[in-house]
Amino acid sequence: MNDLSPGLRLDADIGATQHRLSVSLARTPLAIEDAQRLRYKVFADELGARIGGGNGLDVDEYDALCDHIIVRDEETLRVVGTYRVLAPHRARVLGRLYADSEFDLSRLDHLRPQMIEVGRSCVHRDYRSGPAIMLLWAALARYMMDHRFRYMVGCASVPLADGGGAAAWVRDEVSRHLTPIEYRAYPRLPFPHQRIERPARAQVPPLIKGYLRIGARVCGEPAWDPDFNTADFLVLLEMERINARYARRLDLLHDSARD
Repeated sequence: MNDLSPGLRLDADIGATQHRLSVSLARTPLAIEDAQRLRYKVFADELGARIGGGNGLDVDEYDALCDHIIVRDEETLRVVGTYRVLAPHRARVLGRLYADSEFDLSRLDHLRPQMIEVGRSCVHRDYRSGPAIMLLWAALARYMMDHRFRYMVGCASVPLADGGGAAAWVRDEVSRHLTPIEYRAYPRLPFPHQRIERPARAQVPPLIKGYLRIGARVCGEPAWDPDFNTADFLVLLEMERINARYARRLDLLHDSARD
């Protein structure tokens, strides 16, 4: 894969200090390990996911075949955000996507030759104010455009630490953003929202909110992931449906990097 827009950077206020963030593909095993360490910190230490290995890294069989997008703080050189991307030709090596383990994707089979899968998205808690997320989105958009992929699919999670009330509320909220029936996916282990009491109000997680704002849609009912203790929503983005306002923001970001 080609590199991502060299020089793509944003400033971020971290506490009382402004830091410069940059985005790229991880090009070395050490850079990928930095991303896996961040994933462990967020998913296991912060959210309580059950991740084996005991070495402080979140690693699975997909990592070796994925491209890893990383955001670094240029002052500390710390990886503070990451996304992994599974391209179609790499998915064929495994014979499946990660989402296949959670959903029946039969109705999306005809999209696979032009569809990437994204996952393991996370941002360090100190950098969740916006710039790191915007860099990850800009890098993903550039990745898709550079390689002419038309579709992006991925699981977006809602933690169940509260007993599932927030996830059930989110499920109801995103039901206004469903794909047409011909693009539905069906959870292998459905999240049992029917018997969970909803809170009066909850928050749609930033990742899901971001997906919906740029034009993605939800492929149906959420799955339950017992290892990560989350309700997982499968989202599908068609490049032709990207919200024009967000497309302009991403274009401006790439234009500023070239100046």
